[in-house]
Amino acid sequence: MSRTSSMGRGITAVLAAGERHAHGLPGGTVAEIAADLGKDRSQVSRSLRTAEQEGFLRRTAQRTFALDWSVLTDAHLLTRRRLHTDGAAALERLSSETDEGCFLGVLSGDSTVTVGESIPATSKMVGSWLGRPYPAYCSDAGQALFWEASEAQVRKVFAQVPFVKHGPNTPADVEDFLARLKAARRRGYSVVDEEAEPGLYSLAVPVRDFRGDVVAALQIVGPKSRLEPRQADHAKALAAQGTWLEAMLGCPSPSKQP
Repeated sequence: MSRTSSMGRGITAVLAAGERHAHGLPGGTVAEIAADLGKDRSQVSRSLRTAEQEGFLRRTAQRTFALDWSVLTDAHLLTRRRLHTDGAAALERLSSETDEGCFLGVLSGDSTVTVGESIPATSKMVGSWLGRPYPAYCSDAGQALFWEASEAQVRKVFAQVPFVKHGPNTPADVEDFLARLKAARRRGYSVVDEEAEPGLYSLAVPVRDFRGDVVAALQIVGPKSRLEPRQADHAKALAAQGTWLEAMLGCPSPSKQP
């Protein structure tokens, strides 16, 4: 969308107000937002008033323009719905291509929870993982869900968590987890090799939403003896479906992300 169009200018003004919120500021006046954008004050004023009329912004008692949080609430609800609908489509394609169990997980405190799955008829997996939590430090989705987290954030989440051994390669402590997370970032996807249970192997990528924030992890899970030899091919398929799902959630392209 061209930023020279009236709609483009309006969206730019809304994003500028949101950027001020992100820096802990209570929105901004016309003059402040115009200065942030390096634009003519009268033009920015018209864009802000239009955004206010459309319900994207609200005017405060201090005469600043602030985000109307109901818009973000609607956006979050839409993201949640699309994770289920478009996530199901991505899982089905990925499972069909790899002939392995494929899952979509989200973070809940210090655990991961499966919100979507597609398991082929040829799989020997028993039961469903939907709605079941698992310790994030050794789960198939754990590393991918902390993809953008700082070391301090990761340490805070696991501060009171005992690193119980679930498989032969379960991380020993938070420093061990952080080292594996760094390796996954360099690789471009995570590999969980017998961390959750003996013989279990998985690959995962983070899935980002319209803000560029990680909201889920897309995973391929199966026996190590079968997945490890096909790791490169599975990783390529995983990345393709992860990119598609991010596009459905409105994630900015890499060149446009802050």
